[in-house]
Amino acid sequence: MTLRIDVLTLFPEAVAQYATTSVLGRAAERGVWQLHLHDIRDATDDPHRTVDDTPYGGGAGMVLKAEPILRTLEADAAIARPLIALTPSGRTFDHDVAKELCALDGFALLCGRYEGFDQRVLDLVVDDEISLGDFVLAGGELAALCIIEAVVRLRPGGLGNDESTVDESFGDGLLEYPHYTKPAEVRGLEVPAVLRSGDHARIARWRRAQALRRTIERRPDLIERRGGLSAQDARILAEFPIMDDDRGNG
Repeated sequence: MTLRIDVLTLFPEAVAQYATTSVLGRAAERGVWQLHLHDIRDATDDPHRTVDDTPYGGGAGMVLKAEPILRTLEADAAIARPLIALTPSGRTFDHDVAKELCALDGFALLCGRYEGFDQRVLDLVVDDEISLGDFVLAGGELAALCIIEAVVRLRPGGLGNDESTVDESFGDGLLEYPHYTKPAEVRGLEVPAVLRSGDHARIARWRRAQALRRTIERRPDLIERRGGLSAQDARILAEFPIMDDDRGNG
């Protein structure tokens, strides 16, 4: 089934331009997903197409008005649910959330601007809130594109070759192992000999060891989340104690 993604935004062209390129564009051509854009300004009722106003109680910045967003939703009953608002206070987006959204038939993303949304929008129609992390963007369009690409590439056919997502970072709760391509030597640095050995079982163990070691060094929280190292992982790490041990050796 084709995944339907609706995006409610003040800048539909910003989302559309990227969504037609690269992975997302090819996946759309294959029928993996469909993008439906909704310009919130189209639901305004004044000549200036006003979508924001000053906050009650004072303060800097402007707040997105509730009515244009509510009318946008009321004008198109086909907009997918759940409706997810992209806010700094939402739950943090990660690989698990991407898999959760990937399993749906569709969902909608509500992109913020300025100081955020009138709270009544969140109270009346929003089903979930998601944040990319502890930083602030000028608007939700970049966040929406990050979420869309992370989800679409997990769908069957999203990358053309479904095996591409099996070993990549976070797929098994680990960071991905290092990659190499030709030539075999670049400025004195050689490709690890194990990768040129033709021993596919040993290559698989080496890659697992490097993924484990990279995760231990850079994201120990991911190891903790997995409940620590298994006995099998400990054996693999012992088999390949230092990556350089396999570099240039026969």
